[in-house]
Amino acid sequence: MSRKGDLPVIQLEPRVAAGLPSWDEILDHLSRADRPTVADVLKEADRRGRPAVQPRCGVGGHREMVELLRLLEAEAAPDILSVTVDAHTRLRHYATAARTLRTNPGGLNGYPLVTHGWQHGRALAAAVRVPLEVRHGSPDGRDLFAVSLASGILSFEGGGISYNLPYSKNVPLAVSLQAWREVDLVCGLLAEHGVVVDREVFGTLTAVLVPPSISLAVSFLEARMAADAGVVCLSIAYPQSGEIHQDVAALRSIRALARRYLPAGVRVHPVLHQFMGVFPQTRAGAEQLILFGGLVGRLGGATKIVNKTSQEALGIPVASANAAGIALTRLACTELLDDLRLDEARVAEEEYWVQREVAEIIEPLLDESDLLKAVDLAFQQGRLDIPFPASTHAHAAILPKRDADGAIRYLDPGNLPLTDVTVRRSQQCLRRTVRTRNTGLVDMVTADINYFLRLDRPAVTPFGGSS
Repeated sequence: MSRKGDLPVIQLEPRVAAGLPSWDEILDHLSRADRPTVADVLKEADRRGRPAVQPRCGVGGHREMVELLRLLEAEAAPDILSVTVDAHTRLRHYATAARTLRTNPGGLNGYPLVTHGWQHGRALAAAVRVPLEVRHGSPDGRDLFAVSLASGILSFEGGGISYNLPYSKNVPLAVSLQAWREVDLVCGLLAEHGVVVDREVFGTLTAVLVPPSISLAVSFLEARMAADAGVVCLSIAYPQSGEIHQDVAALRSIRALARRYLPAGVRVHPVLHQFMGVFPQTRAGAEQLILFGGLVGRLGGATKIVNKTSQEALGIPVASANAAGIALTRLACTELLDDLRLDEARVAEEEYWVQREVAEIIEPLLDESDLLKAVDLAFQQGRLDIPFPASTHAHAAILPKRDADGAIRYLDPGNLPLTDVTVRRSQQCLRRTVRTRNTGLVDMVTADINYFLRLDRPAVTPFGGSS
């Protein structure tokens, strides 16, 4: 028997470790699960050819969280439910989370799972029939992961790049990459015992004008590191960017890139995060964008869609709005729309270019003997980068721009190792972009960020024209 709280290969905060059951008890609990896991749901969604739908949700109080999960299940029948974790827990500020939970639980922007503890976590998992995923944003998710496992939750989002650079100012990449390697090593050990953890990598990054090839490059570097550690089920999340042919091409590229860069035994599921940027403020505009996102996910072959709500621009949505967002997303995936078609030649062209860009960015790193060190060094040198990071450990030299159709291109690729051919293609796509003489750089970027606010105007559609 292992020592109480002693999970193998993972270093935990001592007080967190002391509160956990033994590794043997955790493994026994996970092995005796009597309901489908997230990995099971995703496998079934692929078999059916219809995306699973999952909302984001998280509140501070335990009773309120149970009620929220049950209400969403009863009103909208999602395929997977989320436990979105609060900001204090994400940063491992457990004392602050505990104090806020005691004095003002409504002031927490998510569920403080580490503070509530694994017993409450098991109560959450038992409160609904569908499986749960923990979503958070922590550069070091080891404590949270351990409590999630003890809770019986077998889906965990994040990665050493995607949960660091967009969220944290000064966490060295070497630190976050090693922390997440330990998470993935535990997933590998569990897989050896027949327990499959779905590990979702967060390709959304900053959600601010992220070129598709940057999202996919980061995701596949994280996915490769996870697979090398023994992870056998990976969800590759891609953020809807705004132009349907480009987004569908990026989603379809996930399976092709997985065949190229990941071991054959790893199950890979493309995931669409509905638009994560500035959302329309009117209900009509927001609902257009949600339906549009559902169509993108369905046409792109997504296994899962993480939905938005009509209250996205107003703050944390009420349960009824979340339920409506689930229903609207699912409507886009019904058989009624099976005959909807895109310009497949245009999609194929975008697939070619996004896959070429990803290859140029990540292939120089994949042959390195220590991929973690190679990724860290590449970010230090700017050969890897993301736009508009919160972190000082990225160069922030990439300048993206929407073309005339709304697709995101490289106005300036910074120091990315893109060839002249791929850079020239981006420049050619941007030549038709309308820019007045008096438009400054800040105004140009702001207009691109606010791209979907135009849906608040009557008779405008997400496809770029008028209805």
